[in-house]
Amino acid sequence: MSASFSVLSVSSVVNIPMTDNELTHEIIGAAIEVHKNLGPGLLESTYEECLCHELSQRGIPFERQKPVPVVYKGVKLDCGYRLDLLVGGRVILELKSVEALAPIHDSIMITYLKLSGHRIGLLMNFNVQILKKGVKRVVV
Repeated sequence: MSASFSVLSVSSVVNIPMTDNELTHEIIGAAIEVHKNLGPGLLESTYEECLCHELSQRGIPFERQKPVPVVYKGVKLDCGYRLDLLVGGRVILELKSVEALAPIHDSIMITYLKLSGHRIGLLMNFNVQILKKGVKRVVV
């Protein structure tokens, strides 16, 4: 007689928060899945929509087009800045579909991190043959 049993990981039974590295790994995995299915050459908005779907399928929480106010002399002002995505309440995603990431993209990400009070961001350029070459992690 043979016994059969299943082994569940602790994280599947208990909701254990992911580390920053684990979360960014999951985000990049979701983005790679989107890129694998769509390839380069589409609009940024298309990748954003599909990445949101993929994150939802994986149970990863996110906020889309989240406003980021500028605090000027103690007053919060809505100047129209929006994060493409805020994932897990702590990782900013700035999505691009451009020929190449430029230094201005780094500057924008650093500004978003400072304005929002978050410390980790991922710049993702989907207009590359291999997405891994289009991902840049920014930490402040």
